[in-house]
Amino acid sequence: MKKLIRLTTIPYSLTSLLKGQLKYMSKFYDVSAISSSSDGYLEKFGKEDGIKTIAVEMTRKITLFKDLSAAFKMFLVFRKEKPYIVHTHTPKAGTVGMLAAYLAGVPHRLHTIAGLPLVEVKGPKRVLLNFVEKITYHCATKIYPNSYGLQEIILENNFTSSSKLKVIGNGSSNGIDTSHYDSSLFDREKQNQIKKSLNIEEDDFVFIFVGRLVKDKGVNELIMAFDKFSKAYQNVKLLLVGPYERHLDPLEEVTENIIDQHPSIIKAGLQKDVRPYYAIAKALVFPSYREGFPNAVMEAGAMGLPAIVTNINGCNEIITNDENGIIVPTKSVSVLLNAMQELYQNESKYKNLATKARVMITSRFEREFIWKALLEEYQKL
Repeated sequence: MKKLIRLTTIPYSLTSLLKGQLKYMSKFYDVSAISSSSDGYLEKFGKEDGIKTIAVEMTRKITLFKDLSAAFKMFLVFRKEKPYIVHTHTPKAGTVGMLAAYLAGVPHRLHTIAGLPLVEVKGPKRVLLNFVEKITYHCATKIYPNSYGLQEIILENNFTSSSKLKVIGNGSSNGIDTSHYDSSLFDREKQNQIKKSLNIEEDDFVFIFVGRLVKDKGVNELIMAFDKFSKAYQNVKLLLVGPYERHLDPLEEVTENIIDQHPSIIKAGLQKDVRPYYAIAKALVFPSYREGFPNAVMEAGAMGLPAIVTNINGCNEIITNDENGIIVPTKSVSVLLNAMQELYQNESKYKNLATKARVMITSRFEREFIWKALLEEYQKL
């Protein structure tokens, strides 16, 4: 078998962003995974999925000496392993991995783009990030944006030529297992148990947000909009499922204070299984500033939830306005508030959107469809 090495900056990405994909590819290739060790998480992934793992420490911040050290260690790994394909995901693993693979002479160097943090950056840091991005693309033989909108952004910024770019399937890095994300797995009794544990009443209209609680996800605007919304309506809740990342992208202090003190905001934190939370919700609110192809929007849709999303790449490729959700501009508290009110007040519209939510996911983003499309891409090399 030809050797395939897949890289992510942190091992959590292997089990979340790429869940099941490496195990599937191991039927056709000799697959290894490289990521940071992260307290044994990488080794645990390897044992569970039957994948060889190699730990190389990486940081998500710009740390020049640590990054060069990681690139050198990967270079040595590639010279020893002699992979046919190196395929990287996440920004830092992409830059470090593509540079090391290029220097080691790996014949096929592939990088998936699942979002561009630099689009929200200005000034000297943006210049630096643009330069780093161009190095990554130069070292790669093929770049896979995981949405068509992201492909356009890459071309607009002249990061690489169109000949290097390709979107796999209809977009997404890994698709979605719609047999796993299915609301029918949670009957009324299970839903009531979950609601009771979270102090949610039977007739509460629950909005859910799933993702990192950071500025770039639009959480500041979401909290401000819900705070106003909840003053007009009593039986509404906002369920936040995800961790803070204060060291990378902190929320405003006033936002955190409202989250901590608001009686109708429920903070569930990071959850291994988010399905029970989708099962008790009525709609997803996802007002992100930038994305690649957001898993949360696909997951919620597969669970039968309409979504309020911002008009950015990825989100506007999963959601069709007034078909399976509502699309709003970024960074607007007032428009976000209006959309939440519309879903709450207009019952017929809500039901129409909810009816179409699941079918619009299953018909376009089923997981094995994405896996087979990527496998075909590998086999063409």
